[in-house]
Amino acid sequence: MSVLPSDEAFVAALPKHELHVHLEGSMPPETLLVLARRHGETGLPGTLDGVREMYEFTDFDHFVATYLRVVRTLRDREDFRLLTQGVLERLAEQDVRYAEITFSPLLHTARGVPAQEVFAGLEQARTAVEAAGGPVVRWVTDVSGHLGPEASEETLDVVLRLGDGAPPPSVVGFGLGGPEVDRRPYARAFARAREAGLRSLPHAGEVTGPDSVRAALDDLGAERIGHGIAVAADEALMAEVAERGVVLEVCPTSNLRTRVVGSYDEHPLLRLLQAGVAVTVNSDDPPMFGTTLTAEYLLALQRLGLTRSQLLGCARTAATAGSAPPAVVARTLADLDRAAAGAEG
Repeated sequence: MSVLPSDEAFVAALPKHELHVHLEGSMPPETLLVLARRHGETGLPGTLDGVREMYEFTDFDHFVATYLRVVRTLRDREDFRLLTQGVLERLAEQDVRYAEITFSPLLHTARGVPAQEVFAGLEQARTAVEAAGGPVVRWVTDVSGHLGPEASEETLDVVLRLGDGAPPPSVVGFGLGGPEVDRRPYARAFARAREAGLRSLPHAGEVTGPDSVRAALDDLGAERIGHGIAVAADEALMAEVAERGVVLEVCPTSNLRTRVVGSYDEHPLLRLLQAGVAVTVNSDDPPMFGTTLTAEYLLALQRLGLTRSQLLGCARTAATAGSAPPAVVARTLADLDRAAAGAEG
């Protein structure tokens, strides 16, 4: 009689696709200290313990304010290369085969950093890591809600200029994050983005109610929803999301750390799955929330009540819901099938 692997061994062996992770929010404390010292950035802690204390958030607004403080340390191409290299190496350690990583151009261009320099640093690290056998990476560009609808138009213009009139091949999606403002005024920018071949991947239903998800679907043409957990409060919308196959990019620890959810017992991930909603498990801003994608998978099993079969279903959804090359998807699905054969329980 075979012995099933431990949860830790089971999760460690799973090939993973990460569909909801922010580049700027993935800055490890060590990198933040290096960049702050390099550029003489004041107003930030000078020790690792201080950075970790800074990452203890009182609410979502406090998280956003801290996020913007961290962004200020990114000044030039080498900074973005260093950040991206470190992020991708950490993904590789978790057997992440593919990742869609969100970055926010206007958070940098508004500070005088040319978009071309930002993107050049990202691409230098991406191509080097892929060439070395690391994860395949594609980019999602987004705008923070605090910048307003005009900024979404400007963000898209930046993306199109990066590709001489069309999105660069490595940019696959267009998003809307930050403070969860009314989604409807962003409809024109998202329509333009879809016409340019970008997938509509906005956040919604994280800190606000089901209406923001409805607006993301109806006004932004969303293919996936970042977070989206508020649909659990609306039975009809939850049923519609399930029937339409709209994928929710759920980030459990993020929801707890930003105080969107009061406890893991209250988190709706299991309820969403039981209602037939297509769900992926993601890390969002891992160093800021003290987590990793591997840790989120373990959390789903050990704290949120998912079975191994349900977690494998989430992993399969992540493999097929992104824009990964077909060969990567096929290999991941085959390896997940092998994992299921020996370790479901």
